[in-house]
Amino acid sequence: MQDFSIYFFLGWYHIISWEALDHLLFIAALTVIYRLQDWRKVLLLVTSFTIGHLITLVLSVLDIIRFSSQWVEFLIPLTIISTAAINFSYRDVTQKAVYASYFTALCFGLIHGMGFASVIRFSLIGEQSLGWSLLVFNLGLECGQIVVVLIILCIDEFIRRLTGLNRRIWVSVVLAAILIIALKMAFDRIPKL
Repeated sequence: MQDFSIYFFLGWYHIISWEALDHLLFIAALTVIYRLQDWRKVLLLVTSFTIGHLITLVLSVLDIIRFSSQWVEFLIPLTIISTAAINFSYRDVTQKAVYASYFTALCFGLIHGMGFASVIRFSLIGEQSLGWSLLVFNLGLECGQIVVVLIILCIDEFIRRLTGLNRRIWVSVVLAAILIIALKMAFDRIPKL
């Protein structure tokens, strides 16, 4: 049970902490176009991200794939920039857009998973089952993401009701702020050749 709590809270902290600003920005960019009543779609969206994250963690920890951490750290803000830019183009969230978002979240989860693989590789407890550890870690990650998503959706609902701000304007302002921060992150993380 102690191992469960260690890996669960490692996953939880991986998404909730301010050190995980890139994850928080990605989730915000991914979800800001949705409304509170779309919470089911959004939960499937972040679960797609978690699945991609888990696949890459497993492949990286097993040493099947390995990438330069410099390049991975540079690619992560590019996923945020891409997601925000894509979501700028949506006027309405159609079913086709939702399916495209699931695929995008899954693919970008693969990249984000590479960013954490080296950390979790060192965190694995001696004889602990790799599958169990990664499953519990991703369960913590998923729970953390659900909390973040619900907070984002509730803040969105509250601000729109309080201010009466046009939804499209609000979403554009949030996406623009995310883009600026992610561009700065990407610039700061340009790999040295």
